[in-house]
Order: sequence, then structure tokens, then C-alpha cells
Amino acid sequence: MEVSIMERQSRTAANRDFSLLRSWLQSSKKVIPLRKHSFLFQEGMPANELYLILSGKVQVSKICPDGKEMCFRICGSGEIVGELTLFTDDPRYLLTAKVIEPGEAAVMNKNELEEQLLINPTLTLEYMRWISKHARRTQTKFRDLIMNGKKGALYSTLIRLCNSYGVPLEDGSIFIDLTLKNQDLANFCGTTRESVNRMLNALKQDGIISMKRGKITVHDLNYLKAEIQCEDCPADICCIE
Repeated sequence: MEVSIMERQSRTAANRDFSLLRSWLQSSKKVIPLRKHSFLFQEGMPANELYLILSGKVQVSKICPDGKEMCFRICGSGEIVGELTLFTDDPRYLLTAKVIEPGEAAVMNKNELEEQLLINPTLTLEYMRWISKHARRTQTKFRDLIMNGKKGALYSTLIRLCNSYGVPLEDGSIFIDLTLKNQDLANFCGTTRESVNRMLNALKQDGIISMKRGKITVHDLNYLKAEIQCEDCPADICCIE
């Protein structure tokens, strides 16, 4: 199934669901620069702040005990980063957020957020819905990895990239307008770069995808979806953010 204009409008509408939360974060007087390869926060650090990406891109991931990186999402402009453990003593970040494209982010302190949530029920509802949506996105990613293995993880990652960064072409193909190395894809799939290389080469030989200058074009999205028995989740859930 192609990424249609209707799906893109659906995702835009879904983003507006959290307009109050985003507006409140954007009102912060603290704006920080995002420098490439720097960290917004790292796993285990005190969780004191919530971030709204104003420009640039941030990769959210977890470092496994064996040193491998498991990437969960790539956040761009308008995305919120820094799921906090609120109303607890000594909260810690559970994931790591690394800047992969320079930009800026608005920053809000945890204590300020807690105060607003206590007095503003509308903001509280939006925050709860935002947390719930991210939990659902994460659950579907783990489902694809567990139920379909490494190949399924790669195929579902390509589908999510199409939904998030796909540009429909005249021939029905979808151009993924995001530069990713094979190691980046491997991090999304919880596997090695060599395994991803083999799977991508097989897809290229079969004409399912093509690659040029680090960007992927998907020529047969239906094939990828059929291989993992895709459930056609809404585009705002089946995405890379």
C-alpha cells in the first residue's frame, strides 16, 4: 500500500492532538542547540527535563549489555523526546537520545511539568495520551521483531520509514528521503550490519528496493507487507518516530 496523501493528512491530524502539550513546551524560555553526535541525555542519567525538537533530528536508542545498540525511533521537528518518570524520587532516563542532525530543542524542567499536570487537566490528558501512543508504537516494533525475526524487523523498519519519510513517485515506488547507513538499519533491527547487507542485497536482486547515495527507494511495498502479514496499523503508529 502506498503512502497516500490521506495517510499524511491523518498523521498531521494526529500530531495536532498534542498541540497543547507542544505549545506549552515551546513556550519554554530555555532553548538549546543540538550539535551532531552530542547527547540530549544518556541511559541512567537523572531524568530532569523534557524536550521538544524544533529542528534537526535525534535518535532514541538503548545500549545493550553486549555493547550493541537497539534504535527505537528517529525524532524530527515537532517531536517530543524524554519520557519522564514523574512524581517519583530520583527518576532516571531509560534510553539514550543522540543528535544525528544539528538543530535546536526547547527544554522544560520536570518540576514545572509536574506542577502543570496537577492544575491543568487538559494538559494532563494530552500527556497521558502521548505516553500511551509511544507505548503502542514501541509494542508494535517489539511484536514485529519477536514474531517475524530479523527479516521481519528489517521489512517493518522499511515500511515505517516509508510512512515517516516516504515520497510517492509517479511509478508507484516510494523514495525514502532519509540517509541511513546499513549499520543504522541494523540498529533498528537488533542485528548485525552483515545480516542487513545480505537481506538488502536479496531485496535489490528481486527488484523490491533500490539504493542510491545512502537513500532507499521501495518499489514493492505490498511485498514487504505481505511477508510480515502486516496488520495495516495507522500511519501515526506504524512510523519511525
